[in-house]
Amino acid sequence: MAPRANWKGFLRLSLVTCPVALYPATSDTEKVSFNQINRKTGHRIKYLKVDAETGDEVTSEDIVKGYKVDTDTYIEITKDELDDIALDSTHTIEIDEFVPKADIDSRYLIRPYYLVPDGKVGHDAYAVIRETIRSMDKVAIGRVVLTNREHIIALEPLDSGLMGTLLRYPYEVRSEKEYFDDIQDVKLTKDMLDLARHIVEKKSGTFEPELFEDHYETALIDLINKKRSGMPISAKAAPKTGGNVINLMDALKKSIANEKDAAPTAKAAKETGKETAKAKKPKKRVEGQREMLLPIAGKGGKDAAAKTPARKADKPVRAPARAKKAG
Repeated sequence: MAPRANWKGFLRLSLVTCPVALYPATSDTEKVSFNQINRKTGHRIKYLKVDAETGDEVTSEDIVKGYKVDTDTYIEITKDELDDIALDSTHTIEIDEFVPKADIDSRYLIRPYYLVPDGKVGHDAYAVIRETIRSMDKVAIGRVVLTNREHIIALEPLDSGLMGTLLRYPYEVRSEKEYFDDIQDVKLTKDMLDLARHIVEKKSGTFEPELFEDHYETALIDLINKKRSGMPISAKAAPKTGGNVINLMDALKKSIANEKDAAPTAKAAKETGKETAKAKKPKKRVEGQREMLLPIAGKGGKDAAAKTPARKADKPVRAPARAKKAG
């Protein structure tokens, strides 16, 4: 199933307009997630909306938004009042200016989206805007309304389409000065810097995200599969630490020695990873969260797990991702 657009509207550059759709470029649905359950019954925990003072459950129609102005004082804001201040640009991404990409501080970046033509019309206008941005080597800055809030969005060409990245407002970015003012100004010798550069050169390579592995996610899958199959779970030994570094120069020299020993193994592992990545053909469907495919007898809980016959866990597979709303 194709992902659902988070937003549909128009992309406008002066008098040039085309219908477009906005899709999230990233997804967290593949990560293992947990529910909270009752240890005694194995049943899922249900959350109720209750009055903080009386403890009584409150129905949805009696719940409104409130802005806290004091300890126990709130200004009530109704849905109609919010609708009255809704922005007129809800369905249009208006391009306001073009800036060099290098001018955008990385701290302002929030999340990426794919902006594509919506329908069969408007592809020519879309292409004009895309190629104009590409030829000028700039990023288009516009505004888009998601879930009633206006966001700044930076548009740049990506292959045959446009990638839009939501940007933070200045009030959302903290100044680095309050964190960096106490950092000591130390003197480093040329020998130290030369040794450090040597380590960096040994570790230098190209950015290949297909070789990245989420070790914690893999460990979670293994843990869940073992528990579902009734296999014993052994405690992991505490990792050994090297202790505090007393002499920085000695630490740099030992690092280089360790790099020399580990270089053949690391190189072989990387080559194996490349071959594996090349062998895997990209999947056309959108991938979703991993599922554990071991059957469970009974209704759940400790008793059901105990009755499940122990056998080797099936390899997890991914289910189609569910689209999420942006905002």
